[in-house]
Amino acid sequence: MGAVQDLRLEVRLGDVHQGQRGGLDRAGPELTVAAPDGTALAVEEAGEGPPVVLAHALTATRRYVVMGSRRLERAGHRVMAYDARGHGASAPPPSGDYSYDALAGDLLAVLDDRGLERAVLAGASMGAHTLLRLALDHPERVAGLVVITPAYVPEATTDPQRLAMWDRLAAGLREGGVDGFLAAGDFSSMPEEWRETVTRVIRQRLSRHEHPDAVADALEAVPRSRAIPDLQALTGLAQPAVVVGSRDEADPTHPLATARLYAELLPGARLVVEDEGSSPLAWQGGRLSRVIAELAALSDVMVQ
Repeated sequence: MGAVQDLRLEVRLGDVHQGQRGGLDRAGPELTVAAPDGTALAVEEAGEGPPVVLAHALTATRRYVVMGSRRLERAGHRVMAYDARGHGASAPPPSGDYSYDALAGDLLAVLDDRGLERAVLAGASMGAHTLLRLALDHPERVAGLVVITPAYVPEATTDPQRLAMWDRLAAGLREGGVDGFLAAGDFSSMPEEWRETVTRVIRQRLSRHEHPDAVADALEAVPRSRAIPDLQALTGLAQPAVVVGSRDEADPTHPLATARLYAELLPGARLVVEDEGSSPLAWQGGRLSRVIAELAALSDVMVQ
């Protein structure tokens, strides 16, 4: 199957599983978990067995980690997915705090509320950086790590050109909604054959936010926050890990070189990348779920 067909199939399957409020259409009801600063986080849970917690990327929602796939539940896992503060159905933080300190605290609050002493954590981009921050702060709570398309490097938090890009996207969303966000984005480096489908996915996921101004606030704040002050700290994480990278032609905002660096720094981690000409694994919920399940199988003996 070609790259565009791969992604279009995932979009269609994701729509079938789409919840009424934009989350994963899972068996359990939507739950509310209180973050340490009082932010109300929307959480969904389904399945039974060793727990897996899913954390999404900046501007995404909880359905945009495994795209509605139920493979993890069918494989015998208890799966939790939550909307980050200000995203999806979660409330904006009363403190206005979108730092990685706060984001990692939210993830810990989800674990505590759901009674999880240890869990396998799988996160994309902002979600990946969040789970790594939690693993560094509370390694005893993390049984395994699936790090999907990491992009964080400390120097980027002060790079004027990169920060200006995020500020343009925030202003576009705040002033013009989804259309404004898309107009502020630069898709010129993306192959034309993928551009239409990718912009359609972006339009779909942005339309699911209940508080778009809060997402704009996050767009300005998250890229300025230091998730991991020193990437060398990753060498101290002993949990089983896999890093899912994307080739730059399809996803230049998540450089493959950064994914390789993370895989090198995390002891024992393996790097998984899509075949040449295929759409990224991060865009393919069923295949990504299989990667998560394989990593979780290595971690099951450590999960309580």
